[in-house]
Parts: sequence; C-alpha cells; structure tokens
Amino acid sequence: MKLTYYGHSCFQVEIKGKKILFDPFITYNELAKDIDVNSIEADYIFLSHGHADHIADSVGIAKRTGCTVVSAWEIHEWMTKQGIEKSHPMNTGGKWNFDFGTVKCVVAQHSSGLPDGSYGGNPMGFLFMTEEANFYYSGDTALTLDMQLIPSWAQLNFSVLPLGDNFTMDVDDAVRCADFVQCNRVVGVHYNTFGFIKIDTDAAVQAFKAVGKELLLPGIGTTIDL
Repeated sequence: MKLTYYGHSCFQVEIKGKKILFDPFITYNELAKDIDVNSIEADYIFLSHGHADHIADSVGIAKRTGCTVVSAWEIHEWMTKQGIEKSHPMNTGGKWNFDFGTVKCVVAQHSSGLPDGSYGGNPMGFLFMTEEANFYYSGDTALTLDMQLIPSWAQLNFSVLPLGDNFTMDVDDAVRCADFVQCNRVVGVHYNTFGFIKIDTDAAVQAFKAVGKELLLPGIGTTIDL
C-alpha cells in the first residue's frame, strides 16, 4: 500500500483504486505551502475530529471532488450545513463495510469542536481492515488502555500515530501505543507544524529503533510504500 503525506495529520492511501484522504489541513499549514490542494483527488475523506487543523480543507476538497466524507454524527451534520451532499456518519465502536474494505471507529481520548464553536462529537480513531493491508490511524489522542483491544480485531501492517506531545501522545507514549496495538511499523504525524508540537525527529526515530520498531517520517508531498 502506498501512503502520501501532506503534512500535519493529513495523508492519503489508495485501496482498491479508491483514494482515501485523512484530516486535510493543507492551505493553512505553512510547511505544506508547496502542495497544491486543488490537485488532490479523493473518493473518501475520513475526519477523526472537528478541530480546524484536521478539517480546514475538507469542505473545499469534498465539493470539488464529490467524495464521501466519513465522520462522527455531529461533524456529518455540520458538513451537510456546509453543502456537502455525500456524507457517512459513524460513531465510536461502530463499523461499516465500504467498497474498499471495513472500517471500525475506535476510541480516541481528545476533544472535538468545530470551527464555528459548535460541538464536534466524539473524537475517533479508525481501524482499516482491507485485502491490501490493515492499519490503524489513531487520530489525535492520549495513550489509552483501549488501544490494547486493536489486535483482537485485526493484525496490523502499520499504524499512523501522533508524536508532538502537548495536545496528544509524545514519542514515548507512541512507542507504548505501538506495543499495545502490536505493530512494529509506525508513520508519525502531528509534529513540528507549530511551536507547541516541536520534536527532535532524530531522537524519535532512535526511540522506536531502540525497541525494535520502525518510525517513518515522510517528507511533505512524499509517497512511501508500506
């Protein structure tokens, strides 16, 4: 499976020919200034929660591409008010069989408010179970014991985890999360975008390597094979 990183927590994978985009925050991310948001295609957008640094470009991309937006119920209602016609609401603990595979919504310990100040519902992580690969995107979250349930549902090929601390897990907690979900290959996100979440990337890579795990930190606009 190929993964393209667009900065912060935004990435895209392609499964069975479907382009699946996560938490698009590109236009307002100075580190992603070389990315042309209008060139990004999507069949689906998955939104982990309602904070602006995860949904800022979602309405524009959804309107341009006609894709389906998958999110918590409250974000689904908000997206509908923004004129998005194709939206699939979900909530924590639920799963759905899409045309590319099955997605289960899992616990994320965080908060969720929408850009207009309205309630954004439960923050969520996503467990993707497909013929091509199984992976876990935690969304913004603290380390939680609920993560230990993930291996009972799927054996993971990789995970996508935040590293930046302050708002989410730090590197050490992300290492423990990788243990909880029994996954040795991790793509790091949600770091270095702004001052609150600056990290030492070399030290982060070494922290994973020290326990026999691989931390991948792709450059913005880079596609990697997983």
